[in-house]
Amino acid sequence: ITNGYESKHFNSPNDVIFAKNGNLYFTDPPYGLQGLNDSPLKELKFNGVYLVKPSGDTTAIIQDLTLPNGIALSPDEKTLYAAVSDPKSPKVWAYDVQADGTVANKRVFFDAAPLVAAGGIGLPDGMKVDEHGNAWVTGASGVMVISPAGKRLGSVITGQQTGNCAWGDDGSTLYIGADHFICRV
Repeated sequence: ITNGYESKHFNSPNDVIFAKNGNLYFTDPPYGLQGLNDSPLKELKFNGVYLVKPSGDTTAIIQDLTLPNGIALSPDEKTLYAAVSDPKSPKVWAYDVQADGTVANKRVFFDAAPLVAAGGIGLPDGMKVDEHGNAWVTGASGVMVISPAGKRLGSVITGQQTGNCAWGDDGSTLYIGADHFICRV
């Protein structure tokens, strides 16, 4: 699909989402590199979010996130969400998707710092968005459910480091990857 960016290897591509038009978005934190950002194998100076068009053209659309991790699109695909697993600033950011697939208007969608400071295990990671636009974001001891307005509605508490979630069956079942458990809600 893509072979790097500006003749350099990616850090360690992580989460991915396809848009209905075939655009692929993915995060590229340094988690697969020994030493993370200090790894001698790190070729890119930033940890990014990329857009790969069906033609194969690859663009770094976000270059200012410390540790981009989970990624999702709103149901109407007008908003792109990127989770940041940085213990100094655990947030989910929102961006407006432009007609060409790039993004603009960066804003904080949800700040998980208070939940982490209160003892929540883990940082914002994998996420999915339901048909109502609620973001289901892993981290802080489970799955945080965030309204389209960025308000936390509640959490599915696993009590474990929780890294990802996915919809199954007809969309009525949530599967959760929590430490060494696969959970079904």
